[in-house]
Amino acid sequence: MTRIYESDIEKWVVELLEKQGYTHLSPDDQEPERGDLKEVVLAARLRAAVARLNPGAPKEAREDAIKQVLNLSSQHLVESNEAFHRTLTDGVSVIAHTEDGRRGEIVRLIDFENPRNNDLVVANQFTVLYEHTSKRPDVVLFVNGLPLVVIELKNPTDENATVHKAYTQLGNYKAAIPHLFVYNGILIASDGIDAKAGALTAEWERFSVWRAPDERKRGETHTPQMETLIKEMLAPEILLDVVRNFTVFEKNKKEDPISGQIYASPRCQDSKLVILRWYIRP
Repeated sequence: MTRIYESDIEKWVVELLEKQGYTHLSPDDQEPERGDLKEVVLAARLRAAVARLNPGAPKEAREDAIKQVLNLSSQHLVESNEAFHRTLTDGVSVIAHTEDGRRGEIVRLIDFENPRNNDLVVANQFTVLYEHTSKRPDVVLFVNGLPLVVIELKNPTDENATVHKAYTQLGNYKAAIPHLFVYNGILIASDGIDAKAGALTAEWERFSVWRAPDERKRGETHTPQMETLIKEMLAPEILLDVVRNFTVFEKNKKEDPISGQIYASPRCQDSKLVILRWYIRP
C-alpha cells in the first residue's frame, strides 16, 4: 500500500486549483515577489491590477488607494477585515488632483464582472513572519495580490488528523499572524478528503460542507469533499460572488438603559462575519 503524505495532498490541491485558472507560486517562486516575509500582500501584482483596472485614474490616486489597502491595521482584526471588505466590494475612495482641481475617485481592486480578468494565484507553504513568530499556512489563494482564501490541510491517512484539527490550526494562525487575515474572505479546513468552509469569525458549528448544484451532483458521493469545494466554490466566478454578495458583517445590538435607544456595538469582539448559505445545499 502506497503511503500518502500531507505534501501529496497539498500537491493535489494545487493541481486542482491550477485547473480552475490559478497560477501556482511555489515557495521559491514567492521569494522574488516579497521583499519581506512580513508582507502578506503581493504588492507588485496588486499595483499592476489596479493600474489595469483603473486606466483613467491618475497614478497618484492609484498609489493612494494601494497605500490605504496596505496600511490596514491588524490590531482590531474584525474591524479591519470589515473595512477591507468594504473597499474590496465598493472600491477605494481617494482624492485625485487634476488640472481642473480636486475630484473624488473610486479605485477598483477587483473586476467582479469578469472574474477571469483578475490575477489569480495559488501559493503553497506561504511563510509569514509577525513580531517573533513564523507560521506557514498550507495554501493561500490570491486575487490581484490580495490573500482572500486560506486553506489548512491534514493527512487523511493519519487517524489523529481531522478537519476539526485543521480548523483549530486556522485559529492558531489568526492569533499568531493576524495581519494575513485582515484580507481574508474565506477559511477552509480539510483532512484532504472531507472539507468545510467558513468565515473569519465563524465557530466550528458554522463551518459547512460545500455541495455541487443538483445538475452536477451525480457521482459526488464518490468525490472527496475537498475536490467538490475546489471545483464548485473556488472557481473564480463563484469565489468572487460569495465574497462580494454573500458575505455580511453582523454587530450585536445593545440598548441604552437610560434612553432606550438601540445601537450597534462598535466593539471588535461583538462583530461577526457570516457567509450566507445560499450556495451551501443540503
